[in-house]
Amino acid sequence: MAFRKALKRTALLGGGAVATVFGISQLIDYKKKQMRLAHAAAEARLKPPFAEELPTRQAQLETLRNTEEFDVLVIGGGATGVGCALDAATRNLKTALVERSDFSSGTSSRSTKLIHGGVRYLQKAIMKLDYEQYMMVKEALHERANLLEIAPHLSAPLPIMLPVYKWWQLPYYWVGIKMYDLVSGIQCLKSSYVLSKTKALELFPMLKRDKLVGAIVYYDGQHNDARMNLAIGLTAARYGAAVANYTEVMHLLKTNDPQTGKEKVCGAHCKDVLTGTEFDVKAKCVINATGPFTDAVRKMDNQATQNICQPSAGVHIVIPGYYSPDNMGLLDPATSDGRVIFFLPWEKMTIAGTTDTPTKVTPHPIPGEDDINFILREIRNYLSPDVEVRRGDVLAAWSGIRPLVTDPNSKDTQSICRNHIVSISDSGLVTIAGGKWTTYRAMAEETLDAAVKAHNLTAEPCKTVGLSLEGAKGWKPTLYIRLVQDYGLENEVAQHLASTYGGKAFDVAKMAQVTGQRWPIVGKRLVSEFPYIEAEVIYAIKEYACTALDVIARRTRLGFLNVQAADEALPRIVQIMGKELDWSQERKTEELEMARKFLYQEMGYRSRSEQLTKTSEINLDYQEVVRYKKRFHKFDKESKGFITTVDVQQVLDSINVHIDENSLHEILNEVDLNKNGQVEIDEFLQLMSAVKKGKVSDSRLAVLLKAAEETLDKRAPVAVDRSGGGV
Repeated sequence: MAFRKALKRTALLGGGAVATVFGISQLIDYKKKQMRLAHAAAEARLKPPFAEELPTRQAQLETLRNTEEFDVLVIGGGATGVGCALDAATRNLKTALVERSDFSSGTSSRSTKLIHGGVRYLQKAIMKLDYEQYMMVKEALHERANLLEIAPHLSAPLPIMLPVYKWWQLPYYWVGIKMYDLVSGIQCLKSSYVLSKTKALELFPMLKRDKLVGAIVYYDGQHNDARMNLAIGLTAARYGAAVANYTEVMHLLKTNDPQTGKEKVCGAHCKDVLTGTEFDVKAKCVINATGPFTDAVRKMDNQATQNICQPSAGVHIVIPGYYSPDNMGLLDPATSDGRVIFFLPWEKMTIAGTTDTPTKVTPHPIPGEDDINFILREIRNYLSPDVEVRRGDVLAAWSGIRPLVTDPNSKDTQSICRNHIVSISDSGLVTIAGGKWTTYRAMAEETLDAAVKAHNLTAEPCKTVGLSLEGAKGWKPTLYIRLVQDYGLENEVAQHLASTYGGKAFDVAKMAQVTGQRWPIVGKRLVSEFPYIEAEVIYAIKEYACTALDVIARRTRLGFLNVQAADEALPRIVQIMGKELDWSQERKTEELEMARKFLYQEMGYRSRSEQLTKTSEINLDYQEVVRYKKRFHKFDKESKGFITTVDVQQVLDSINVHIDENSLHEILNEVDLNKNGQVEIDEFLQLMSAVKKGKVSDSRLAVLLKAAEETLDKRAPVAVDRSGGGV
């Protein structure tokens, strides 16, 4: 009864504000709809010159080198950069784009994976009566709807639960979430709703039930960020843009304007990072879309220019999928330090984040242990005590640097709105800085409008609203069924290909090798627990993948989902790429080392491995020590004080368990802290202590020794008294 009364009072309190917002929203929506109808006819006339086959990277480099002058040169291959390239190419401008690493190698692949307007930004807009902030949310919600439409295979609506533990919070949050719906107008994905405590626990059984009042569920979008970034870039290439990754800008080119006598930016001197070849790319207009590195490019233009970006690091972690329902996220609106944390299902895992702390700009940000533990602590506050949140369950972790636009003297990045600015220097360098993933298209449109005006370019109006991205054509929710039926792929693999490549999934399926098994007929997996197949490595090369790192991090997302699985897949990936690209043995070794360094430092492998070190304390009671020593000595039969692969193999053979020698070496190596080819008793006790504290989980050696001990105990001879008689 109290629940219903609270809702009625809330409706009366929020009615006036909701009506006002609704009126404004509908007026803006009407104008947007009219614009969209006008663009529909223009889109129908667009014909991509490379509809069938994309140019190779080498062909793109040749175009960059040999074109006398481009209309637009974009520096940066993140979401904003490729968005600018697509916008320019579809305006019939001769377009080039260069990226010094891989497409989406920076912040654009390290997001929360949400396509959203920003619930917290709307809250700030209302509380502070900030119209600019309100319009930013409104624009983001429009872009959210557009992105879900133009890339349906890579994105989808996601329900997000906001649990409520105090009665007064229920009407407060309900009004806020309802206004979020209404600001969306006719582009609202699905209407939010209130849940009772019982229903909330039914949908999210891992939730802490103590003092839970109820919950509110609202909808936002979710996407595969790196693949979305790549899809935008590939679409730009299909529409004629010359795009090249691993092409670094060494310095800007300038010429004297005969009319004003001032220096003007007229291109960039570039270097092919893979070969060392250097060349000039001339352009009437140069756009700086380099995210956190915005100021570095601006200083190429003018060393005295003042910084406009203040970078902020956001750390995310990935934990097993059983931590959250398959299709329900969670929002913690007020963490212990006032930040917001999302807890979301993603690629059958669970992603949690993010932090928000000032940082220095680096191309290789590393997730800190303090940030990882902060996220884990916040998760524990919302999950049932029955769910043990363990440090060892962190399968991957990464840090992304947000390019926040702010006063350079400000140090508080937590209160900064991620708005964007477009600026044009005295020499004509166009810079787009700040913003957020969701609004990349609107940012690109605004940037090109400014560039066209400033440089007097002859261009058509923007045509990217409603323009389908790579893979959207031919995609249907049931496409995966055709892949199963036509090619004999596993159901899980087929679903993965359909949701990753869309209509292009058939091209990948055609490359899949026969397995030699009854089922699946084709599609050899790179690792057993993930649906990535070997054919994707070959197809990745067509998508401009140049390194093994490109494959594990951005063409597939294996490196972001499970660092150990990615590490296991690397040798086979390098082998396939080496054959396709004719790599030498030296190059193969370099590829392995580079990719493993990425996993170790940037994806949290180092932090994970440091949970068990030579200096780890043994925190076990007397009975536990006795029990684990007894288990250890079942393998160390000669009481040497250590075990080797030979000892383990002998015991396994006696219970008819067979594991190949290489796998055994890997299993022992995880615990062999001294790296001397054997596991000492102290190392084993350190392992079991770390398992007990939750710092290590899924230790193969711990599970193997326990299972073997149980089997041996069952086989122990049973004393039987003579029943009488006998000889």
